[in-house]
Amino acid sequence: MQEESIKTISAAHYCSIGKVAMEKLKSIQSKMQDDTATENDRLYALLLQEISALAKNRMSVDANESEVSEGKKIWVERTAATHFPHIRLHGGALDDDPPQR
Repeated sequence: MQEESIKTISAAHYCSIGKVAMEKLKSIQSKMQDDTATENDRLYALLLQEISALAKNRMSVDANESEVSEGKKIWVERTAATHFPHIRLHGGALDDDPPQR
């Protein structure tokens, strides 16, 4: 998919992609339980599980950032007082800068 077309995907399309991906994961997991899954099925399952985990992480970050914007305190794991976690590469925050307080 070209980058320009990614920008034009509607929220409904994204929702449908997520639903289909989770249905496919459930189907593959069923094949794994029946011991009929191929090696590719197992790889696809790992990818879909990673995508699901990243999406959950993104939603958690969005919820935290929303609470910060409302002036609420949030829990964030930091390695130092001056460190703001950069979790974008792992599917979390979309930008590297801490929310403005």
